Amino acid sequence: MSTVTYVEAIRDGLREEMLRDQNVFVLGEDVGVYGGAFKVTEGFLSEFGEQRVVDTPLSESAIVGAAIGAALMGMKPVAEMQFADFISCAFDQITNFAAKCRYRWGAGVPLVIRGPSGGGIHGGPFHSQNPEMYFVHTPGLKIVAPSTAYDAKGLIKSAIRDEDPVLYFEHKFLYRRIKEELPTKEYLVPIGSADIKRSGKDISVITYGAMVHNALEAAEVLAQDGIDLEVVDLRTLVPLDKEKVLQSVKKTNKVILLHEDVRTGGFAGELAAIIAEEAFEYLDGPLMRITAPDTPVPFSPPLEKFFLPKTSDVIRVARHLAAY
Repeated sequence: MSTVTYVEAIRDGLREEMLRDQNVFVLGEDVGVYGGAFKVTEGFLSEFGEQRVVDTPLSESAIVGAAIGAALMGMKPVAEMQFADFISCAFDQITNFAAKCRYRWGAGVPLVIRGPSGGGIHGGPFHSQNPEMYFVHTPGLKIVAPSTAYDAKGLIKSAIRDEDPVLYFEHKFLYRRIKEELPTKEYLVPIGSADIKRSGKDISVITYGAMVHNALEAAEVLAQDGIDLEVVDLRTLVPLDKEKVLQSVKKTNKVILLHEDVRTGGFAGELAAIIAEEAFEYLDGPLMRITAPDTPVPFSPPLEKFFLPKTSDVIRVARHLAAY
């Protein structure tokens, strides 16, 4: 076992896949000489050379377009968006081409797009967003969002080996704030499998990404009040592990849907619809959403703190729901 941070886990998983498969290469802005804006690819240029670690112009559309072409020719590109916010510049390439190739003419596009996402780093409205729902709505894409170092490594490896496009959203706030002992032996985390991060009997908190840690913190506080939270980490939004979600709902009968993304059109609404359709008779209280408000992410640290869902929000809503 070795102790690594979230960012080191991503680096290790990516490096292992590049060593395993000569067709895997990385491309993006500053991924080579500089080692990536967040140092995920630090040292890769000297280890793998400029043919497999490609510094690109500042053009997300060009990065993704080149990666799609390489994928169609048998390569396994891993494209980095320096910040997930700018994935919108490549929206057409992703949604109208990469996502549809399998459907239109049976061609797989084995492409991974890494997107450093989320707030908490005072990055302002252009460097703090959670853009996953634009792509959750697009058939043909797989969407993953790991919350732990273990999952980050296992999911990047699975994403690279997948024969279809995977958007891999990694939360910037977690990069160097969480550490975990990981097995030295190789492992994968399957795409499409949720994980029960904490078992409980009173309320299910269904969440993903950085908010998993807020839910776990709240659970420790609430346990002192005799309120037992179950924390379900989706890990993958598409495909969704609906079975594990519904099992948890049927077990606890009360549900909090938590994510950092804004409220309207967020994944909590989709989960609420699924639960209402397929587990309504098991519910003993209203489905409660905890999300960011429908505004851009503020730059001001006090405003950003107000904007982001907090552990205290989970505690407050859970106490309300427990008493319902």
